[in-house]
Amino acid sequence: MLRSAAITQGIQRSPNRAMLRAVGFGDDDFNKPIIGIANSYSTITPCNLGLNDLARRAEQAALQAGAMPQMFGTITVSDGISMGTEGMKYSLVSREVIADSIETACNAQSMDGLLAVGGCDKNMPGAMLAMARMNIPSVFVYGGTIKPGRLGACDLTVVSAFEAVGQYSGGKIDEAQLGAIERNACPGAGSCGGMFTANTMSAAFEAMGLSLPYSSTMAAEDPEKADSAARSAEVLVQAIAQDIRPRDLMTRQAFENAISVIMAVGGSTNSVLHLLAVARTAGVELAIEDFEAIRQRVPVICDLKPSGRYVTVDLHRAGGIPQVMKLLLDAGLLHGDCRTVEGRSLREVLAEVPSVPAEGQDVIRPLSNPLYAKGHLAILKGNLALEGSVAKISGVRTPVLTGPARVFESEEEALAAILAKRIREGDVVVIRYEGPVGGPGMREMLAPTAAIIGEGLGDKVALITDGRFSGGTYGMVVGHVAPEAAVGGTIGLVEEGDSITVDAERLQLQLHVDDAELERRRASWRAPEPRYRTGVLGKYARLVSSSSRGAVTDQP
Repeated sequence: MLRSAAITQGIQRSPNRAMLRAVGFGDDDFNKPIIGIANSYSTITPCNLGLNDLARRAEQAALQAGAMPQMFGTITVSDGISMGTEGMKYSLVSREVIADSIETACNAQSMDGLLAVGGCDKNMPGAMLAMARMNIPSVFVYGGTIKPGRLGACDLTVVSAFEAVGQYSGGKIDEAQLGAIERNACPGAGSCGGMFTANTMSAAFEAMGLSLPYSSTMAAEDPEKADSAARSAEVLVQAIAQDIRPRDLMTRQAFENAISVIMAVGGSTNSVLHLLAVARTAGVELAIEDFEAIRQRVPVICDLKPSGRYVTVDLHRAGGIPQVMKLLLDAGLLHGDCRTVEGRSLREVLAEVPSVPAEGQDVIRPLSNPLYAKGHLAILKGNLALEGSVAKISGVRTPVLTGPARVFESEEEALAAILAKRIREGDVVVIRYEGPVGGPGMREMLAPTAAIIGEGLGDKVALITDGRFSGGTYGMVVGHVAPEAAVGGTIGLVEEGDSITVDAERLQLQLHVDDAELERRRASWRAPEPRYRTGVLGKYARLVSSSSRGAVTDQP
């Protein structure tokens, strides 16, 4: 029996029906499944600019397929706009707000299915958390990637603008060039164009069977994106009829498939945080160490920005995520029996995909000639990160660095030092009290990391933080350091000039201070006063878990 029948056929049938008639229900509609369309359209960010058109197209397709779609809105935060400001503290928090709002709307109205339309970084895992919590038939519609900006012969992304600030500060470009990059980096609607967080998560959802094949790499402004949204609605109506639910698809094997694809495409460090959160919500055992185990066996085979040459529309033209998955499947690196929202197995979905990448392109390489022999998201541990940390090591020419700590209590302090040229070759920049509790909200450090790249120090210094990194970050950077400083983690005990080793080969993050001295420092350490006591940030800081557990707010 449909969940919505409790409303349309329940004890208080007359008043319930009267309300629904006001929004368009007729006599024949009360036995149809009610589909919630969670629409995160906004003009705040280009990522979400085109979502209303996709939601409307899906709405019409659902009606034609025999369902009663009901649209409601949810929020978004533009990471790119808020990056480097106090507003960025709300970014990860918005993931929880989005999940809460979708769960609230769908469960309050007893909806039978969910079609979530999202574009920016947190719309996507937020929707997935809601799907895992409610476990009603669901499909995710990605808003699509932005097309690359152009300046001369160069493809640009939003990261180009952040790096240009460092280049300008370092005297490598003039103000006119800086302005030209800014004006051309983002040409229209769509999510950031490289294999940054949005495109990484869309790839993961497609790999898990929660989005349609090829949909994760389509350009936002291309007609096929709207066609895919319509088809997604039709598939959802079929999934309701067949009772295909998210937790049927969110198996341990499906999460392993997602991680394998993320490694193969060179995806964002944020995927570690988000997949841990979704797995915990879905009741699937997944630990931060599992990412390292998969990294050891899955190579990077896609040459994509931020550390590579190409953008996501290039990946789409080369065969998209299905082509990547087919190579992994043939090599025994993917679980082909996992089901998808279409009711087919992954092996069936990939049956017609070529086993060899197309000639004339080098975006996707064969496994015999990978970009890197192992995955790029390394899990580092040591006395500085007892619960682990995440390093993105693709493109890193200096995988081991030992140097003096340069300690900063916030992102702003660190950025000011970088732009003032106070960071030298061999330094280890430490940015702390930016974790889930301490920030609160675990800001992304794209401004300082891009400034380091722009200054020409990308291979010459390391940066570690209990905060996060943008999917556009690359270089010797280590984030998600746990336990974080605000709860007594060792990163809070580091002093200026202490020797630190960041070793991506031996997977170590070590502070070279003896145990006795660390205990002395720990005994005198005091937790700082919360930066926020009220409002959504104050509430988040009181509830949020460690980043090593996905930084969730709804788990005991």
